Amino acid sequence: MLADFKFTFTMLESYFRDVLVNGYTVITCEDYLAYKTSARTDKILVNRVDIDISPKKAKRIAAIFNELNIKGTFFVRLHAQEYNLFAFEEYKCLKFIKDSGHEIGYHSEVVDQAAIWDESAEECLVRDITVLSTILNVKIKGVASHGGMTGLNNLDFWKDKTPADFGLMYEAYDRRPEFNLFHESFYISDSNWTSWKCFNRGNLVPGDTRDLGEHSRDQHPVIYSLIHPETYYDDHFYE
Repeated sequence: MLADFKFTFTMLESYFRDVLVNGYTVITCEDYLAYKTSARTDKILVNRVDIDISPKKAKRIAAIFNELNIKGTFFVRLHAQEYNLFAFEEYKCLKFIKDSGHEIGYHSEVVDQAAIWDESAEECLVRDITVLSTILNVKIKGVASHGGMTGLNNLDFWKDKTPADFGLMYEAYDRRPEFNLFHESFYISDSNWTSWKCFNRGNLVPGDTRDLGEHSRDQHPVIYSLIHPETYYDDHFYE
């Protein structure tokens, strides 16, 4: 691989070390709700991980976080063809993440489900939260809407609903004043797969592909970080 290709697990760990060196407190999405109502003035990074494809790589990332003594929120899909929550190894991976003290959230595909199955999106959401809560024996506090291949937008579900309607505390792009993290932060994501992208208070910053560690040097008061485990590797992308 090219020497400057920076999506290895080793580089990811170095980015989070930079975040800590640059004075950030790393918190979960649930923690952010309490932060907003507190008198805290420290710089924070809200640490979000969407498990689109690989619980095995998610476990590896959780182990990095454990080594650095930081927490993250891991959003789990229920309908990925790539993994099965009830499979022996994948359940072990998710159990490791939960038992390490990281927050577990639901990576929602309810608009896709409703269209494919001809079922109510509301019923799909309630059922999925119940299943995920039951299998991992954890209370689900938050949801992050997954962007899949159907051409539908799972975030549209929340246009006329609130998380509280379903016993939840937040949706990851929730614009209510008590959350509104995306529009009140500097957001950086690896979701371009081979490069980073960033938004400043909800507005795309064109051409800025700097990594998480580099952005932490800019001293933004609140950074909202989104990473995807399947992007990272030891030697090459397809390992």
